[in-house]
Amino acid sequence: MKQKVGNYIKETQAELKQVTWPTKPELIGSTIVVIVVTLVLAVFIYAVDKVLETLIFSILGL
Repeated sequence: MKQKVGNYIKETQAELKQVTWPTKPELIGSTIVVIVVTLVLAVFIYAVDKVLETLIFSILGL
């Protein structure tokens, strides 16, 4: 069991050395893109929700 765990840790370390990690500017840029897209999507969903709410209320006469 210990040998399997040891092999797993060694293989994991070897794989992590092959990873191309992003630079700080790339990471900041990607983070900003994710935040902006999330906000735009939230506003879009809110707008669709309000339009559908208004439509349903007008159909039901509420």
